Amino acid sequence: MAELRPVALPPAQRTVGQLVAESVRFYGDHFWEALGLGIAPAALAAVTPNVSRHTASILSPSVFGALLSATFVAACVLALEARPSRGQLLRAWLVGWAVVEPVLVPVPYVVFAGVVWLICLALVVPVLVVERLPVSASVGRAVRLFRADWVHQFGSILTLAVVVVLSQGTLALALRGFGGTAVWISFFLASMVVSPLLFIGTALLYVDQKARAKG
Repeated sequence: MAELRPVALPPAQRTVGQLVAESVRFYGDHFWEALGLGIAPAALAAVTPNVSRHTASILSPSVFGALLSATFVAACVLALEARPSRGQLLRAWLVGWAVVEPVLVPVPYVVFAGVVWLICLALVVPVLVVERLPVSASVGRAVRLFRADWVHQFGSILTLAVVVVLSQGTLALALRGFGGTAVWISFFLASMVVSPLLFIGTALLYVDQKARAKG
């Protein structure tokens, strides 16, 4: 008997819950291709607690910022089935690095402002990957997509982040209790498996906001 599941709403009407569900479905359908998206977040989760605060403050916005931006670019290429040029990829990576960097600075008020900055401009990366626009026009395009339904964009990214954090914590605790796995190994494995969902979901959010902007 064929498996029955609710028909998904079109992107212009898709709710936050359906976006998360579609992200999970896409991840499951492309598991081995998407699993590599978890390497950079897993490295960040494993390395940061094991180095000094000073070293972490240098590595996070620099090395890990560059890696996380590259991961998001790769997620956009995969989830949006894009065929960008090398120039598009390079611009998307550099701009994505600038967008994600404030979130990784270990200063509370900078992180808070960085989260708002990141959510508002998160879609500039898929815009650069999919649409052949210069950087300045891409930033403007990302802002217009955000304004098309800012509640949906805020809610979607925050929900995806909460789901990923809670799932990672639960999986890490389960791995920690199984055979006495080291804490950092548990969090590395948990982050590698779960974190791709955040990048895939944010890439698919571009489709939602693009449809809303047209409407």
